[in-house]
Amino acid sequence: MIRLVQIDNGSSRRVALVDEPHLHCLTTVESVYALASADVREGTSLSERARDLATGEKLSYDAVYSGESEWRLLVPVDVPGAPERVLVAGTGLTHLGSAKDRQAMHLQTATDAAKPKTDSMRMFESGLAGGRPREGEIGTAPEWFYKGTGSVLRAPFAPLTVPAHGEDGGEEAEIAGIYLIAEDGTPHRIGFCPGNEFSDHKFERHNYLNLAGSKLRECSIGPELVIGGDFSAVAGEVRIERDGAPIWQKAVETGEENMAHSLANLEHHHFKFDGHRLPGYLHVHFFGAHSLSFGEGLELHDGDWMQVRYEGYGRALRNPLRIEDKQGYRPVRVRALS
Repeated sequence: MIRLVQIDNGSSRRVALVDEPHLHCLTTVESVYALASADVREGTSLSERARDLATGEKLSYDAVYSGESEWRLLVPVDVPGAPERVLVAGTGLTHLGSAKDRQAMHLQTATDAAKPKTDSMRMFESGLAGGRPREGEIGTAPEWFYKGTGSVLRAPFAPLTVPAHGEDGGEEAEIAGIYLIAEDGTPHRIGFCPGNEFSDHKFERHNYLNLAGSKLRECSIGPELVIGGDFSAVAGEVRIERDGAPIWQKAVETGEENMAHSLANLEHHHFKFDGHRLPGYLHVHFFGAHSLSFGEGLELHDGDWMQVRYEGYGRALRNPLRIEDKQGYRPVRVRALS
């Protein structure tokens, strides 16, 4: 297993191999996308190539991570200059602990609790029943959502914004799979990243059909891309800080052992669509959250910090929350061509 970061100093960018407490810059490549593309074309090992190229400048990871270096962390994978060639999506209701939060979100009163199961709970239960098919078989389709192109990805330490039209913003601590589509349309998994999928839970709570719109928000991944990592059982922690002190934190568990669906089933149902196998495209696919602070009644404020950390997946992903001013927000006007 290796871990990579992407960094930039304003005039140039690098890929660097993490070797705590140092970063070893790779020579001849400036993006993970270029590195992975070459390996897909040539059928070589990405991990081995990265190690072979990690002979460039050695940097202090502490200085980069703390913002004391001229180098800053980027998202750990992108398509430089072409964010439209990145598809950011995900699957929900995949974790054994996730349905409880969703059910509570949609049931507002004690009277509601006596009503029939929500569609969310029925979707979750269908995953429990058929989300782990035998080899060669196709299992139950999971809930799927779209977040946007690569333009929605934010680097570690960059703000995640609640837009003026939004009602709320809350963390969703997840792991995302990173994929590159080969020229013949075959998906290749590059690795995994810690992620904060970030959604508008208040908007969704009004009506579960708002789920699609609630997901069209910024999100963050990183700081490290894990190549060759274990996804069977991954323990982590999510934390919310306000004014420099934790106000909520929770241990979370992800990986196949903690999910209703197998990884292979989630991947099949994402890549079964022809439009998801366009050559040269990069996919960032979130695998769902274990628990949400919103599900436990916490509302985030402007300036709060969200932190996601998973054991074996490198340093913590940290992002502040920013809320846009609603004053002056006006309807979008469309111009007609005549």
